[in-house]
Amino acid sequence: MKILVLADTESLYLWDYFEKSKLEGIDLILSCGDLHPHYLSFLATFFQGPVLYVHGNHDDCYEKTPPEGCICIDGRLYEYEGVRILGLGGSMRYKQGLHQYTQREMNWRIRKLFFRIRRKKGFDILLAHSPAYHINDGEDLPHTGFKGFRYLMEKYAPRYFIHGHMHLSYGRGIKRQDVYQSTTIVNAYERYIIEL
Repeated sequence: MKILVLADTESLYLWDYFEKSKLEGIDLILSCGDLHPHYLSFLATFFQGPVLYVHGNHDDCYEKTPPEGCICIDGRLYEYEGVRILGLGGSMRYKQGLHQYTQREMNWRIRKLFFRIRRKKGFDILLAHSPAYHINDGEDLPHTGFKGFRYLMEKYAPRYFIHGHMHLSYGRGIKRQDVYQSTTIVNAYERYIIEL
């Protein structure tokens, strides 16, 4: 399965210079948040498969204008073609916002999903906005990762952890891809393709 992952900034390649052929061979689109809802709606219009998303810390506008034709899996375990995707959006709480959480609040969101995770016998992809704590996250509060994401990788060993929030334009220390134990970590900034 070929999956297009997106986050944080709209790709000119896909939006301004769009050609339908650019989505050929893609089976699934996953958004890690902080993208304009019209951008996701635009892609969903031309794409045959589902467009799944979690919220970023700047996605408060989704309350009034959700991306049309897309499926929010934030706080859910969603299965598509046998691939189990756990969605946990948002960032560390650093100001008022709908999609910001303390470490404790994110741990509570994770605990609420334990029954579903157990029933599905784990998950294949962890889709989030923020990175995991001390794995390619930032030192400032807004870009600190969640400890609960490390726990999920350690306990369930998903094949992929896909996140955004850490723009590759922030500097050379930001990695596109990494590995933690048996999980491949992908920073979905702008656009990237993975194969499952």
